[in-house]
Amino acid sequence: MGWNTSWTEILGFATGAVCVWLVARQHIANWPVGIANNLFFIVLFAQAGLYADAGLQIVFIALAAYGWWSWTHGGGPGTAGALPVRRTTRAEWAWLLVAGAVGTAALTLLLGRVSDSTVPFWDALTTGLSLMATYGQCRKLLESWWLWIAADLVYIPLYAYKGLYLTSVLYTGFLALCVAGLVGWHRALPARGARTALEATA
Repeated sequence: MGWNTSWTEILGFATGAVCVWLVARQHIANWPVGIANNLFFIVLFAQAGLYADAGLQIVFIALAAYGWWSWTHGGGPGTAGALPVRRTTRAEWAWLLVAGAVGTAALTLLLGRVSDSTVPFWDALTTGLSLMATYGQCRKLLESWWLWIAADLVYIPLYAYKGLYLTSVLYTGFLALCVAGLVGWHRALPARGARTALEATA
């Protein structure tokens, strides 16, 4: 197609697609596949001058380790077993939105002053949204899919602008998978009474 595509981008494309598909199916293998994806994207984004996105991959690796443990052990001592899907509580939304806004503002200023980034705000915004979404994914919060959808709607034109056309196409696929994941996780929600008990103990 005439695109200047590297093997790093191709491997990032493949592992990313498999990872999101596995997350939508609530399969534990999404975490190691996701870590491999993060390693490819560290190299790719650093080369493209998307420094916040490159650094974000390191945070993703740490969150993946936490998510892997959380999905396996239920999130705490004495709660072994599969972690159930649940809705985000008001308290969780409050601190997630505050943390996302503060993080985006701080990263925008940092990238504008210490890097040659041509898109500091958009790079910072996608970083903030992605971190919020990844935390929600680690805890199997249903609304994490809405955060991923919002991030993907920014990522798609951003990567195309930076010449990462294959990655832009990948994130278009991610967007479709996120919608499928949202529907699938919604169906996996516990019954209303059980859900209320889960949210009360979250």
